[in-house]
Amino acid sequence: MITLIGEDLAKIGLSFIFDGPAEACEKCRFKASCIDSLEKGRKYTITNVKDISQKCEVHDTGLVKAVEIEKSDIESFIDSKKAFVGSNITHKTPDCDITCVFRQDCFPNGLIEGDKCVIIENLGKHDGNCAKGFNLTKVRLRIHE
Repeated sequence: MITLIGEDLAKIGLSFIFDGPAEACEKCRFKASCIDSLEKGRKYTITNVKDISQKCEVHDTGLVKAVEIEKSDIESFIDSKKAFVGSNITHKTPDCDITCVFRQDCFPNGLIEGDKCVIIENLGKHDGNCAKGFNLTKVRLRIHE
């Protein structure tokens, strides 16, 4: 997938979460190639930087570069009974209303309810006691396109 990003941010390996378009984007002639293919709340990683720049009033430098991106792999705690490398899962947000130091690992940015994912790595069992008593394992998930 190709998009445009601020010239100072256009670095291979940079990850970002698309929070939606700025108001100025709605009338921009590059809207289709810049933001139309991005999903709000999704995390992306830059895989290649093109040698193409365009003017842009939204970014600080006044310029954007064309970059190739892909959806980022996401680390998340899931039920340990489902944590097998190679397994396909549908992401379901945990039934938890407790705020704890592990909350970001149970509700990671970029992962959306209902995402179809494959477990690409088992990162190990939860090393603390889950306040809700869940048996959790941290995994790296790849979202199916």
